[in-house]
Amino acid sequence: MPSVEPPAGRSSDTEDWPAPSADRPVDATVHLPGSKSLTNRYLVLAALADDTSRIRRPLRSRDTLLMVEALRALGADIVDVPVNGDGAADWLVQPGPIRAGARIDCGLAGTVMRFLPPVAALADGPVHFDGDEYARLRPMAALLDALRTLGAEVDDEGRGTLPFSVSGGPGLRGGIVELDASASSQYVSALLLAGARYPLGVTVRHVGPPVPSQPHIDMTVEALRDVGAFVDDSEPNEWRVAPGILGALDVTVEPDLSNAAPFLAAALVTGGSIRVPGWPGHTTQAGDALRTILDAMGADVHLDRERLEVRGTGSISGVDIDLHDTAELTPVVAALAALADSPSRIRGVAHIRGHETDRLAALRTELSGLGADVTETDDGLHVRPAKLGPGMFHTYADHRMVMAGAVIALAVPGVVIENVGTVAKTLPSFTALWNQMLEPEPSVLP
Repeated sequence: MPSVEPPAGRSSDTEDWPAPSADRPVDATVHLPGSKSLTNRYLVLAALADDTSRIRRPLRSRDTLLMVEALRALGADIVDVPVNGDGAADWLVQPGPIRAGARIDCGLAGTVMRFLPPVAALADGPVHFDGDEYARLRPMAALLDALRTLGAEVDDEGRGTLPFSVSGGPGLRGGIVELDASASSQYVSALLLAGARYPLGVTVRHVGPPVPSQPHIDMTVEALRDVGAFVDDSEPNEWRVAPGILGALDVTVEPDLSNAAPFLAAALVTGGSIRVPGWPGHTTQAGDALRTILDAMGADVHLDRERLEVRGTGSISGVDIDLHDTAELTPVVAALAALADSPSRIRGVAHIRGHETDRLAALRTELSGLGADVTETDDGLHVRPAKLGPGMFHTYADHRMVMAGAVIALAVPGVVIENVGTVAKTLPSFTALWNQMLEPEPSVLP
């Protein structure tokens, strides 16, 4: 059986990709790179710590490399530390004073455009932020207004989006701030990550509809506690980080469980088996919900100390499911729903209209373009079984759309995925891993 491991280096796939179909059940072990969400949180905390940190097995993708370059521009020294002879390296992070004058390229990385403005507020002069064309459409107003409340100076010319500049200086105090974080849990995480460095710390009170992706806030709180921060999250919709020193990290990044979604989905689509080594028994990653979701859709799911194994049973069941806390899984779940034997309803994900693209509109458009019967609702999608055919699957510069298209293509020959290279945002080796997964034994060595 194949053992699939990410090759060194970055994907060079920047063109349209005739995505492969499966002519047999998959049977592979997929070794996934580290979590993007954890890598970028650890990088921010390491840059704010009081000593040198080591981040082991970090994800190297567009989002994390943008974070590294941004933190270097803000004053941190981040260097590669080789760990063996195959090119793998840890990151050693030496913090430094937060520098004014930096120009931060956010790309399309929500963690960069949202986590770093509160860090930039620690500088004594302006720090400038901009990003990709799509990034200029992503909502930022709630976070920028919160920074103003805490004493930072923000110049966004009234847009509430990129580009903007942030500076702190003597006016930055911290304290209590109320905001509506229903558009993104990243607003809360951003303020908490830098909060211990503010003179009064930070207390964030959410006022509005429920915050999406609560596991990501839990991840932030756990990471803060790992570096010695005092965090009080005992009250609903309120989080307090006390002022204080942040300790250094020596941490190994967990595999990215959300990036496991298309590979595990392949087991359902093909009636095969996929194993992911190193799946944590305890984690704050939202992707851990795949175990429950795939079980509900007809898979046999087994987790032990060594790995997670998902086996397809030959059919895919439709589901009625609320993905409010795990919305990043929506594209792959929608792709499975389009291949299911009964209707599905995906609920609670209205906020993904503000992700890398309007994911609800994108999924409706692209799945319908292949023949699926998909209706967009106020907070999700209705997907009903229909015969699918070949066609172009547009990705809108969204890595999760690439993954959704690849899942569909397993069962539908002739699907071409536009600009597959956009998947490098979180998984540069995606196409190599995908092709290896589909190769028959023994062309890929275990």
